[in-house]
Amino acid sequence: MDPPPLLAISSTRETPLLAADLSIMFMSGFAISKGLCGVLFLGYLLVLISPWTLNYLALVPAKTFPFVWNIITAGYIEQSISELISSILGLLLCGKFLEPMWTSREFLKFIIFVNTTTLLGVYLTAVAIFHMTKAETLLYVPLSGFHGVLAGFLVAMKQIAPDQDIEVFGCFHLRSEWLPSFFIFMSIFISIITLEPMQHLSFVLYGTYWGWVYLRYIQRLPESNIPGTPGGDQFEFSAFFPRFIRYSFLHLL
Repeated sequence: MDPPPLLAISSTRETPLLAADLSIMFMSGFAISKGLCGVLFLGYLLVLISPWTLNYLALVPAKTFPFVWNIITAGYIEQSISELISSILGLLLCGKFLEPMWTSREFLKFIIFVNTTTLLGVYLTAVAIFHMTKAETLLYVPLSGFHGVLAGFLVAMKQIAPDQDIEVFGCFHLRSEWLPSFFIFMSIFISIITLEPMQHLSFVLYGTYWGWVYLRYIQRLPESNIPGTPGGDQFEFSAFFPRFIRYSFLHLL
């Protein structure tokens, strides 16, 4: 089963992010988003035509040294058509909103940072689990996907429009501030069903965390010279958790 489909989410309000037709999106000027859609498509096509390339482009922990480039390339390789479609649509929807707001350069910096740190975290986690369990097969499973960056995008949506009402799967409404937590919950559910937590949950957890780190402490927007998002309880890490356990995390972080 694939990662939770970000694109089953649609807004109940008319916003530039979700009300635009996808064909109009692709004709508009968010160049980085469109270019990365092409990269994802070509990566999927390459692995489909030449499956052996997956062992060199995806994150295979046993082969990361000397093939260190897979720490970067794995984030742009999708292994199924449903993952590819979900990632492209998620990139278009989020890119339509975030890239013009941040500038293309800042948008690309965010993607590179979240993708690289997510994959580095997944690699270190796989190695740590191997040393604890001696399950050698874990080191040879190809891990890849853009869903770590998509998780980071949802953190950005939480930061920018926390009060936005979202309709999820056409069934219920959710405030934008809870999208990252909902994505994590869906990843946990899928990981339990598929028994593949490294492919799903680890990407989403690291993508969420490093997306928050970048936005909270690193990002510099054109209108401000101050790094990150200073002050305010709404974007503290504890704000990702329900209120009844939120204050416990304040004492741990």
